[in-house]
Amino acid sequence: MQSSKLRGLILASIFAAITAILAQLQVQLWVVPFSGQTLAVGLTATIIGSKIGALSMIAYMLIGMIGLPVFSGLEGGPQVLVGPTGGYIFGFIATAYITGLILEKTSFNFKMALIANIIGMFVSLAFGMTQLKFVAELSWSAAMMSGVYPFLIVGVIKAILASWLGIMIRKRLMKANLL
Repeated sequence: MQSSKLRGLILASIFAAITAILAQLQVQLWVVPFSGQTLAVGLTATIIGSKIGALSMIAYMLIGMIGLPVFSGLEGGPQVLVGPTGGYIFGFIATAYITGLILEKTSFNFKMALIANIIGMFVSLAFGMTQLKFVAELSWSAAMMSGVYPFLIVGVIKAILASWLGIMIRKRLMKANLL
């Protein structure tokens, strides 16, 4: 029992660190930069599941909230969480939990991982758009135009990558008895 709790904490910590690292990978397309944060969330949920995945995202958020520069663009601090893009970070917790839960209730295979990761993408976007709408005082349509639509195509690509890599890595970790 104790070793399984410890294993869960270690996995949550490792995936919080992976998220912090991938958050720094940025590509500027169109008018918005895309980072590896959401790819990391999908990988986390696909590999370690709902509860430990959500715990990992809570750890990531708390580490950033205390000021360590783990968020995209080497940002950190509570101002990021209450700012226009903070909703996405809060959404990572729900995304990891829901994505992992779908896989736990169905099957850890590519098809289900893709479905779960696409649903997770929309969860993250909903959280982000909602906070963006209120913090930036936008209409719902303006929040959709700036907080959802630009991220859809790249989001689907990240969902495919998270599903494929996540299932492959999960199988190898299971085989090595590390999950």
